[in-house]
Amino acid sequence: MSRVFRLIISCPDQVGIVAKVAGFIASEGGSIIEANHHTDALNQWFFMRHEILASSLNNDLDGFKTKFAEIAADFDMDWQITDSDQPKKIALFASKESHCLADLLYRWHEDDLPGEVACVIANHDDLRRMVEWYDIPFHHVPVTPDTKPEAFAKSQQLVAQYDVDVIVLARYMQILPPQMCLDYAGRVINIHHSFLPSFVGAKPYHQAYERGVKLIGATCHYVTEELDAGPIIEQDVIRVSHSHSIEDMRRLGRDVEKTVLSRGLRYHLEDRVLIHGNKTVVFDN
Repeated sequence: MSRVFRLIISCPDQVGIVAKVAGFIASEGGSIIEANHHTDALNQWFFMRHEILASSLNNDLDGFKTKFAEIAADFDMDWQITDSDQPKKIALFASKESHCLADLLYRWHEDDLPGEVACVIANHDDLRRMVEWYDIPFHHVPVTPDTKPEAFAKSQQLVAQYDVDVIVLARYMQILPPQMCLDYAGRVINIHHSFLPSFVGAKPYHQAYERGVKLIGATCHYVTEELDAGPIIEQDVIRVSHSHSIEDMRRLGRDVEKTVLSRGLRYHLEDRVLIHGNKTVVFDN
């Protein structure tokens, strides 16, 4: 895959943004190989993501950033440029259930995720052998009601040690403390085994069974202080009927969970998710 720079922008909507950005990239010799734009007409907010072929630029990335900063200031942009040759480092948090973790490790092993799995942190030791088969560091950090502050402090220390860019809760059955949610805002991804906002909290398949729903699903979202209420990245559903038991729903739901989580993580790793308030714009491809 060719090296690309990803230019991500959000700003108040006004005439001329696309022309100004495209003209600047052209003046730097840049070849745009993917372009995405969206305007939130209700809130008058503009979103953009461009992939620029790195080898086409006349300038290096630092020089590009310096010149582009002037345009960004004129349009009051919130912006960043990332380099595909610098993959994001991932910390996977897990408990006992293996399906989401196993799926992410397999995809990473097969070069299907454009990131680097730096470590796995788990509050149980059950999945150690599976993780270590991939030659990935495994850290067992038990969490009990009496040791939560110390356990999460240790987990954050490990995240800092590995210089992690994004934390993925791969069915990690613990609620992160509020301060950790704030410290890593927009960088903690969770999978909830429900089509949010329905059936938040624990045992959503039991809730779905009792309600007699005909669709069950999963939701990949960013973690915030409010439980299961963060910006949604990706969702999917599967049909069920009165004949399905709770265990049937769990079995079917696990397939949806791992697929939705891997897609949501990929979108984040490729800088395709732009957060605005408690919503997201996702430029999938």
